[in-house]
Amino acid sequence: MLAIVKPQYLKIFSRFKVLLVPGLLAFITLLTSVSCTGEAQSPASNASDTKTSQIKTKVLHMGYQQAGDLVRVTKVLEKRLEPLGIKVEWAQFAQGPQLMEAMNVGKIDLGSVGETPPIFAQAAGAQIVYVVGSRRTEITGKGSAIAVQPNSPIKSVKDIKGQKVVFQKASASHYFLLRALEDVGLKYSDIQVVSMPTVESTAVFLQGKIPVWVTNDPYLALAEKLGKVRVIKTAQGLNSPGGYYIGAKQFTIDNPELLRIVIEEIDKIQRWAEAHPQETAKLIAPHQKLPLDMMEAVIRRRSYGLRAISPDLMKDQQQVADYFYKNGLIPKPVNVQEALLTSEQYAAITPPTISQK
Repeated sequence: MLAIVKPQYLKIFSRFKVLLVPGLLAFITLLTSVSCTGEAQSPASNASDTKTSQIKTKVLHMGYQQAGDLVRVTKVLEKRLEPLGIKVEWAQFAQGPQLMEAMNVGKIDLGSVGETPPIFAQAAGAQIVYVVGSRRTEITGKGSAIAVQPNSPIKSVKDIKGQKVVFQKASASHYFLLRALEDVGLKYSDIQVVSMPTVESTAVFLQGKIPVWVTNDPYLALAEKLGKVRVIKTAQGLNSPGGYYIGAKQFTIDNPELLRIVIEEIDKIQRWAEAHPQETAKLIAPHQKLPLDMMEAVIRRRSYGLRAISPDLMKDQQQVADYFYKNGLIPKPVNVQEALLTSEQYAAITPPTISQK
């Protein structure tokens, strides 16, 4: 018998749905008028921004994922950039692979994704650049999980052999699943792979139609709130380089002064969020259309802050790329060095406050 989901909760995840068109996710430009008060505001720079006359764009096209974006909600970029004559436009995507595809066709300039999407994008010939990394902490990965129905006989990852496993291909979930399978001696060919954006698979899972689900917050938190899920493994402790802000290559090369400002503001608001989890949940919950307690659970499992692109970080990223090629999931080897700036260019876009670890 299929689980019945209450109508009020169907409304929660129905807002996440977006329309897909052949080859590209149709995105929605959102210019929501949001006003942050109190400490939520990222302090504006007291010193005048230098070299802004060298910025070659008047519009910054930012991509974000369905799971939401603190930077967009707090409008820290708008507050810093609009006085300089630069408009910020936002486009929403189901997940990282769709965001990368939009960047490849020139629809966005900058966006945040996990470690996996840029590897598949490079393999497809996308002209992209690793701009800055996401800081990892001891809680990183707690909001990503391999999950089953509450009454499922599946008790561990080893038990998913032969099962239908639903996740978004070319996303961070893809790498997490591969590593989890390897850890218990299973191969990718040992499971039935079904690729579906998590925003779409959530409703299907909650109706009891998916036996194994690889998911992440806020969808995981929703399923937990409803009592409709049992987690068999989280991504906490996964040896992964983590996420990145990725930029369109020519845009990144042409706009170092702009990117330095953007990186500084993103890191500043993320560090504020790390220190103020409850206030952050209150800010984001209305935009996600989620109950406050559910949003607080999501924030507790999320890492914040940025880290600089470094040789050690890119060595770890190269290992992920090699791993996908070894498993036959990308058609050719990917050299992440081809998606890097020079050390001088990174020095120009990376504020000194950004962590090197």
